[in-house]
Amino acid sequence: MPITKSAKKALKQSRERKIRNIKKKKNIRETLKQIKKLVAEKKIKEAEMFLPQIYKLLDKASKTKLIKKKTSSQSKSRITRMINKEGKKS
Repeated sequence: MPITKSAKKALKQSRERKIRNIKKKKNIRETLKQIKKLVAEKKIKEAEMFLPQIYKLLDKASKTKLIKKKTSSQSKSRITRMINKEGKKS
């Protein structure tokens, strides 16, 4: 356990950040799942409505270094490609 006042504060901050980061990652995962579910159900218009939202979440996560920048770009690219691919089929 921390002894000094600054160490106690640092521990508290790290716990708060951990909770916040877990919530953000969970939100990203849930949004991605929703998009994939909509694409699987061939609801392309609804899936496209989620694109700005997932872009925003991924950009903010990479900005705060929650996820790496290239991981964010890769995820955005894959989701967009998946939606476009399904959109062309129908």
